[in-house]
Formats: sequence, C-alpha cells, structure tokens
Amino acid sequence: MSGQIPLELRLDARLDFSGFYPGGNGETVAALMRCAEGGGDAFLFLWGPQGHGKTHLLHAAGGRAGEYGRTAVCLPLGDFARLDPAMLDGIEAYDLVCLDDVDAIAGDVAWEEALLHGFNRLRQMERQLIVASSVSPNQLPIALPDLRSRLAWGMALRLQALDDAGKLAVLTGRARHLGLELPVAVGQYLLARCPRDLPTLWALLDRLDQSSLAARRPLTIPFVKTLLGDKA
Repeated sequence: MSGQIPLELRLDARLDFSGFYPGGNGETVAALMRCAEGGGDAFLFLWGPQGHGKTHLLHAAGGRAGEYGRTAVCLPLGDFARLDPAMLDGIEAYDLVCLDDVDAIAGDVAWEEALLHGFNRLRQMERQLIVASSVSPNQLPIALPDLRSRLAWGMALRLQALDDAGKLAVLTGRARHLGLELPVAVGQYLLARCPRDLPTLWALLDRLDQSSLAARRPLTIPFVKTLLGDKA
C-alpha cells in the first residue's frame, strides 16, 4: 500500500501538535495524541466547519504516530474525484489511518463500499482510525446503512472555533515560525479587515512575509494597508 500513495498524499511534517493552538480544544487534542501514540480509543470522529484545523490535526496525529515508531497515512477524501477508491485497499497495513473530509464521498457508491470494507479490515487488524468531517456522524448523508452505523461507533470530537484571542495567538505563532515580527496591533487589524478563517489568514500571512522581505520593511498598519489596497 505504501508504494501506491502519491507523494502529495503523504504526511506534512510541518503540521504538528506544537504548531496547533488548541484554545478550547485541549481535551480533543489530548484524545488525538493518545490515539496517535497507540492508546485511547481505536476510532475517533473529528468534526467541525472548514478552517477550524481538522487537516492540521490529522497530519499532526500521523506525525506523532511516527515518533512512537508507528506507521501512519493521511488520505484527503475531499480530492476523491481525482482518486480511485482502490487506494483504500491495504490500508490495514498501517497502524494509524487518518481520513480527511469523509463527508466528500457521501453518496458515491464505489467510495462508500470501499470505505466500509476498509473500516472492517482495520477493525479486524486492531488498527486505529481517525476520520474528519465538516458535519457530525449523525448528519453525514451516507447512503450505505452499514457504513453509516460504523461511522457512528467512534468517539465524536467536535472542534470548537477559536475566539479572536486564539486566532491572534495562531497568527503570532505562525509569524514567529516564519521569522516575522507581527505586532499585536497589526494582527488585530488583519482580524478586523480580512476573512477570519485560518487557512485564509495563513495564506495572507505568507503573502505579507514575502512582501515584507522584498520591501525590507517591518509589518506596520500603514504598510499592510498599502499591500491590501485598503484606503480606509
């Protein structure tokens, strides 16, 4: 199975637990870490709106498993249109399997059947599974009754949105990782003027980092206003 996984589907080592600001999700992060390390629940169902950090946590869990000498894989089912359900064949060879965006394959008969069989094999081999979705298990529009019931077996972990203080802490930490000084006032300005989901904020911060380096200027509100075309 490992030889069949394209490079772009492998774990992103940059997404680890140390780089995730938990906010009110401390217990959820702890449960994911226990599972990744080989303890805790064998099946976790992580859910919450897009942009709350589900993908980050799945890759972090996979990386954590590797630190404990375990094999792991993270598959983005949100890309299912370009993927073959047969890629789930042999997933039971891994100690930990992380499936992102499971709601994306709901209603696709081939994918639902492949996931059902994969789930059964993982359970038979006593492997661990973490599934992520934008909706809760009860809200998943899965057509296959057996798969719907199995996805409801796991411990459901709802990922809570960060408040402004949490988002500011995430931005500050991300900036520090980039070697960029982000003043509190600038961070607050970004939260007030820009889309507030984390992927958008991270992409914006990367852009600001590049612009700051090119202009050899620190991040100030006037500089950021110019870059964003904000005339207010």
